[in-house]
Amino acid sequence: MKKIQIALALIILLLIFIVAIGRGSVNIPALDIFRVIAYRIFGAGTTPGIGVTSIIWYSRIPRALLAFTVGAALAVSGAIMQSVLRNPLASSFTLGVSSGASFGASLVLFTGVAATISTLPLLASFSLPTLGFVFGMLTIVMVIAMAHKMDGRMDNNTIILVGMVMSLFINSVTTLLMALQRQYAQRLMFWQMGSFSPAHVQGWHTLAVLAPIALVGCLLALFYHRELDIMTFGEEQAQLMGINLRRVKWILLLIAAAITGSAISFVGIIGFVDLVSPHVVRRIFGSRHRLIIPLSAIFGGSFMMLCDLVARTVVSPGELPVGVVSALVGAPFFAYVFFRNRR
Repeated sequence: MKKIQIALALIILLLIFIVAIGRGSVNIPALDIFRVIAYRIFGAGTTPGIGVTSIIWYSRIPRALLAFTVGAALAVSGAIMQSVLRNPLASSFTLGVSSGASFGASLVLFTGVAATISTLPLLASFSLPTLGFVFGMLTIVMVIAMAHKMDGRMDNNTIILVGMVMSLFINSVTTLLMALQRQYAQRLMFWQMGSFSPAHVQGWHTLAVLAPIALVGCLLALFYHRELDIMTFGEEQAQLMGINLRRVKWILLLIAAAITGSAISFVGIIGFVDLVSPHVVRRIFGSRHRLIIPLSAIFGGSFMMLCDLVARTVVSPGELPVGVVSALVGAPFFAYVFFRNRR
């Protein structure tokens, strides 16, 4: 039964990918999409024309792949945090990691680092994900430390409350910096709302940097699938099974912060994907992380492509911030999970 469900998930992913490429200000038939892909990758056949080929290859495909990569990274990060903290409401967004990563990326602009290293392409490419990871990790360390100080039992509601307060505080600091540095206000506004627009994201170049980070992070998380399974039963059970709980926890939190920080640093704050995706996958496929990790990536990537498709078609030729679209779905889901657990 699970094999059929997995096959169905992959088919749905492919369909969403084709629709995301084909729909927009200019609608493109699926046949033309396959012709362009076959020509560009395999050198087979002919293209439907320079204009259509340019739209598909240089705009739509990298955008769809980037949306999938970001959604997959955020979903896997959420699955890790929910299992490590044993908190169904834990995610990079609710714990403030996304805000911290965005703040780290904004510092690249404010401190003049971006201009300094622009002559070094490789270093410039990794400056945003590096600072996003560092500040994302610092944020989650501060949240956990403050929650432990406030409540030694580390109650679920305490962690979420501290995470949201930290997120609001960091966003306020970022907004203050925007007011002081108005020349960067428009670009920072993009980070506050999230977007895959070519005006902000450099298509294939961004994908070439982000995709390997996300892939390595997901594979590392999958490597610890057994530990994640055991940790969901509680810390005492994990220690009895011989797991070095402290070391494994921090490794997994580092992985989650790395892939979240990298994604957010490039495309801005996009919330609730990391909360919704793992829950849906667990409901359909069970609680084994050998399936949860890859299927969360598939579901999160598919969901993100759909959000981006809605964001750029609802008010075409304009665009909505993709973070707004994901929040319209994720916020009610967050409320549902919260009140269900209280009952």
